[in-house]
Amino acid sequence: MTKDQKTVAIGAASGIIGMVLLVWLISNAIPEPVVNDAPGNRLAYALRWSVVAVLPLFAMLVAVGNARFLSEAIDPTLGKESEKMVVDGRVADNTLQQFVCFLVGIAALSVSVPIHWISVIPAVAITFVICRMVFWIGYRIHPLYRAPGFSSTAYMNLFMYIAVIWLRLAQ
Repeated sequence: MTKDQKTVAIGAASGIIGMVLLVWLISNAIPEPVVNDAPGNRLAYALRWSVVAVLPLFAMLVAVGNARFLSEAIDPTLGKESEKMVVDGRVADNTLQQFVCFLVGIAALSVSVPIHWISVIPAVAITFVICRMVFWIGYRIHPLYRAPGFSSTAYMNLFMYIAVIWLRLAQ
């Protein structure tokens, strides 16, 4: 393994471990919300928390838009983006991809978990925000340092899908 691969592997592993701990801590710290146990109510609850999860994407789009407005890159066809703008654009693009996956996962999870586990919904939404910010900051420092933020959100999405499938098969 090269030095760069080791850096990414360590970052990815730490991101996954941090994400699991964060979801667990937050879901245990949040008092069990009062949600009527009906699929529509559960989905509505998840969608309200999805607004929190989309905030980093909105912030990234604002950052790119403002940077373009205040520079020669106001015309995106001229290729005058700064390195910071290129990174912010890549971060926003990846965050959109991750958010679409997240939205599917949180919606499915909300109607799949036992009602007494519903506090996992705000936990994954808050964790998504934190992990996306870690991705953005890490990418800005050095592209290899995006690994913790990337792996944490990607694996959180995967773990939500696995949980939904597991809970479905267990019925």
